[in-house]
Amino acid sequence: MAGALSLAGAGVGAWTFLTPGPGVQGLADGAFLDGRKAAQVTAYLNAKAAGRKDKVHATLDGTVVPVTAEGARLKLGLPRLKEGRHTLVVEGDSSLPFASYQKVVGFTVDTKAPELKVADPEIKNVASPVTSTGKAAAGTKVTVTGRASADAKVTVDGKEVSVDKAGTFTVSVPKGIPSVTVKAVDRAGNATTRTVSTRGRRPMIRAAHITAIGWGDKTLHDNILALVRSGKLNAVELDIKDEDGEVGYASQVALAREIGAAKGYYDARKAVAELHAAGAQVIGRIVAFRDPKLGAAAWKAGKHDQVVQTPDGQAYNGGHYGNLSFTNFADPAVRKYNRDLAVEAAQLGFDDVLYDYVRRPDGPLSKMRFPGIGSATPEQSITSFVADTRTALRPHATYLGVSVFGIAATRPLEIAQDIGALVKVSDYIAPMVYPSHWGPGEYGVANPDTAPYAIVQRSLADFGRLAKGTQTEIVPWLQDFSMGSTYGPAQVAEQIKAAEANKMHSFILWNAGARYQGAALQQIAAH
Repeated sequence: MAGALSLAGAGVGAWTFLTPGPGVQGLADGAFLDGRKAAQVTAYLNAKAAGRKDKVHATLDGTVVPVTAEGARLKLGLPRLKEGRHTLVVEGDSSLPFASYQKVVGFTVDTKAPELKVADPEIKNVASPVTSTGKAAAGTKVTVTGRASADAKVTVDGKEVSVDKAGTFTVSVPKGIPSVTVKAVDRAGNATTRTVSTRGRRPMIRAAHITAIGWGDKTLHDNILALVRSGKLNAVELDIKDEDGEVGYASQVALAREIGAAKGYYDARKAVAELHAAGAQVIGRIVAFRDPKLGAAAWKAGKHDQVVQTPDGQAYNGGHYGNLSFTNFADPAVRKYNRDLAVEAAQLGFDDVLYDYVRRPDGPLSKMRFPGIGSATPEQSITSFVADTRTALRPHATYLGVSVFGIAATRPLEIAQDIGALVKVSDYIAPMVYPSHWGPGEYGVANPDTAPYAIVQRSLADFGRLAKGTQTEIVPWLQDFSMGSTYGPAQVAEQIKAAEANKMHSFILWNAGARYQGAALQQIAAH
């Protein structure tokens, strides 16, 4: 018992008593040490209280620990501490007659970060729905749930939350913020942090595409705004970086300015404000890796690793896209350039960033080389790029979409788009299921171009299956142009019905010239 003498045993003609002995300085009984603390820990005894140095005996887990004098202290020469539970025992003669002491210190070295899993939050409407811009409306709760190691303390944006015996937690966070930071800290001080979006699912969008130059054309501009104001569209997809590698506005991203990509065809802030005022969300399309502007500049500057190459180190010819048309998705500078444009778009007020050409070139993989890809597959590299962008966008109220080939649901290796992986790192997948782009017999449809309902309904069913169990939406690109067969309002409407048959109420219409058939569209109803 601390503070009292206790009988230890009997010697010949004398009694020996145990005393509490000196305290061990620098190491507390029951302590948990993380890797940093374990590497820095030093343990001492007060020399006067410890008694004669030659009578002091110390062991760690049964192995003798050297004891050396340092002025008024005795230093215990602890070895490098390993992971796990340890016991330090210090014994010596007390200053009291016929007495000795024994000090036992148990401690644990724990260098492993605590487990922390956080589910994609659900937005639950209390009295009013999510607004058309995707932000939580008044009376809306955002519920964050997760599981941490049972011994961990959990905070959400710095505020501690209750954790049950199994380590699970549930907390409602304030509305209107784009993300929260969840942190779990265990007894040793190890921490795991997750930043999660609090926006929930991407609300329904019905959009049409327009190029940067097209936005400056009064007729095209006014026609699209008329569809928004009539309630037939609630979003406009406006190009940020197009297939030529040109950035439509005066971007301040350093690389865009360095290679002459920032063109200033439109004022981004003004365009976003105008569309918002009309009641439209603004989707910024970034053509990621088809980028002849960057490809040519990088090759000329000797930065060949930024371009997809042939096995012998030459620039890969992108077929009908042209030489130097595809940049290397595995190159850090290329990835950063596209990610920086996405973050800039978020800062300018775009509601969404939608990647296009986020893939490898089509063609035999054996004829391509991607410097820097390491042991990753092209599909894994593409997915990690999208995941990195989503992380970068989390501080902003901006959704991330990924445009993919229609064939990617069943043939992901052909262009390095693994839908099962991409649905886990994006807010929505936008498959290009244009009927004119399918070959005869696909999905059992003899001539897809003349059967818009059948081919769209069947192909989207596969995407829905791959997104099941996630909060990722499927937002198909639909065909509003003629290529082979003539497409009028009836053919466009058939595709919309096919998407709705899969419970997909969102879509984006594509017409390269931005001329859309409003007669195919119904006024938007609540979903």
